[in-house]
Amino acid sequence: MTSTTAYLDYNAGAPPRPAVVEAVAAALGQPGNPSSVHGFGRAARRLVEDARSAVAGLVGAPPERVVFTGGGSEANNLALLQPGLGAVLVSAIEHDSVLRATPDAPRIPVDGAGRVDLDALDALLDTPEVADAGERALVSVMLANNETGVIQPLAEVARRARARGALVHCDAVQGAGRLALDRVWETVDLLTLSAHKIGGPQGVGALVLDAGVEIDTPLIVGGGQERGRRAGTENVAGIAGFGVAAREAAAEIADQPRLAALRDDLERRLKAIAPDMVVFGVETERLANTSCLAMPGVASETQVMAFDLDGIAVSAGAACSSGKVGPSHVLRAMGVAEELAATAIRVSLGPATGADEIDRLVAAWEALRARARRAPAA
Repeated sequence: MTSTTAYLDYNAGAPPRPAVVEAVAAALGQPGNPSSVHGFGRAARRLVEDARSAVAGLVGAPPERVVFTGGGSEANNLALLQPGLGAVLVSAIEHDSVLRATPDAPRIPVDGAGRVDLDALDALLDTPEVADAGERALVSVMLANNETGVIQPLAEVARRARARGALVHCDAVQGAGRLALDRVWETVDLLTLSAHKIGGPQGVGALVLDAGVEIDTPLIVGGGQERGRRAGTENVAGIAGFGVAAREAAAEIADQPRLAALRDDLERRLKAIAPDMVVFGVETERLANTSCLAMPGVASETQVMAFDLDGIAVSAGAACSSGKVGPSHVLRAMGVAEELAATAIRVSLGPATGADEIDRLVAAWEALRARARRAPAA
């Protein structure tokens, strides 16, 4: 591997911010359980509550509606596995923590661009199994897809769901720091965040609850932490880092046009090199930092490994399966042929990405494609 790495995998996890590292280290050096009433405990509690206010500010919600969890996956599970819910509907392109938590839930299909099919959502909401369930239904649709970056029509999803009395859950993990979450918060009932996607610590997340929604049955029971919504001593250091990351991420929305220009330059240059190169979701609104690309004829894992040897970090889909590379359920839901989907990679940019990183990827991409074309057929 080369000595300098171009990190282009921000959707998997952003590098920890220097201020976050400092905050975590300082919190680790401070004793005290935030549930203790002595001075050390009160100091730990202040760290937690300061961070709660910062995370709430990222969304535009009252701090008391923020529930800290052990990550975005736990927050999704906490939202979806409440026993008081009626039917649950989830989009076909959700993160695995949503799909695997609801294996029997109807899947809302998406169109070829990767956007939720609103007419299909209407039809599902009006089925007797949903409409006559006798309890409130819940619709779960992510804000932006982690693989393609495609932004979902969340306001319209929420309008249609709420017209039928259903709750709306949004996995907004990929939108934090990239989209204005206060506008999203106005339309949904439950919202999921993850610290490490915005340069915070790994293993810390949050579920944000609307005023009319409560967690009646916590997934983790024990003490009364998090107002009885999630037991267990709070991860003070991780939460403190989350708070710092939330404050800094809120200021980075202004950087998105720059990232969009870098992404568009990357796609334009690769298309000039290889007219058969495919960009998924390009025909609709995407996150400014995300590009899902296919190099026909070269397997995704081959590309990831080759770029890694060149000191460039990209990924093949979601980095959530212990390093396993398999067919993308997102591209499959979009109707992409399996042979083409098997050649897709995800490039995701961040605050530290500059033109040099794009130049390096273009050069490595062109060299890999040339090698692949020269290789004898099997």
